[in-house]
Amino acid sequence: MNINFDKNNDGLVPAIIQDATTKNVLMLGYMNEEAFSKTQETNLVTFFSRTKNRLWTKGEESGNVLHLVDIKLDCDNDTLLISVNPKGPTCHTGSGTCWNEENTPNYGFFSTLENVITERVTNKDTKKSYVASLFAKGINKVAQKVGEEAVETVIEAMDTNDELFLYESADLLFHYLMLLQAKGFTLKDIEAELKGRHK
Repeated sequence: MNINFDKNNDGLVPAIIQDATTKNVLMLGYMNEEAFSKTQETNLVTFFSRTKNRLWTKGEESGNVLHLVDIKLDCDNDTLLISVNPKGPTCHTGSGTCWNEENTPNYGFFSTLENVITERVTNKDTKKSYVASLFAKGINKVAQKVGEEAVETVIEAMDTNDELFLYESADLLFHYLMLLQAKGFTLKDIEAELKGRHK
C-alpha cells in the first residue's frame, strides 16, 4: 500500500474508522508509518496521538479496542478508511461513536419505517393512525393482514402489471415490519438469523 505520509509536514495521514458490520463511522484518528505498521502487526488499530505525542493503541486503557478488518487507501493516497470490529463503545465518553451516536445498524428508509411504527404504536391514537388501530386489534389481526398482503403479492407476481406488483410488495413489507414489532423483533433480529445461516 503506497501511502503518502510525506504530503503533510507532520508525516500523519487521517484514518477514518468505520464499523465493518453497521457501516457507521466511529471516529477519526491519525497515523504515521509506525502506527500503520503496528496496526497491521497486531490487528489492533493504533494511532499517533498528537496530544500524547506517541503511539496510542485505541483501548489500551479502557479495553475498548478496535479489531482490524480491512484497510483501504483513497484516490490521493493520503487518507485511510479502516474497517473494524469494535469491542465496546468507541468514544471515551461511553458513546458508540465520537459523534455521540449509538453504533446501531441502519437499514435506511426501512429503519425510518420501523421508528414510525414504534412511535404510532406508542402514541396509541387509533382514530388518526392506521398502525395504532391495527395493533389495538391484537397480533392475530396483524398476522392476518400480512397473510392477506402476501396472497395479493403472489397474485400480482403471476400477472403482468409490475406497478401493482410493486404496490402489493410494499404493502406486504410494511405489514411485515408491523408483525415483527408485534412479536417484539426488529430487522436487526432478522439480519442476525440470516447471518447465522450464511456459509
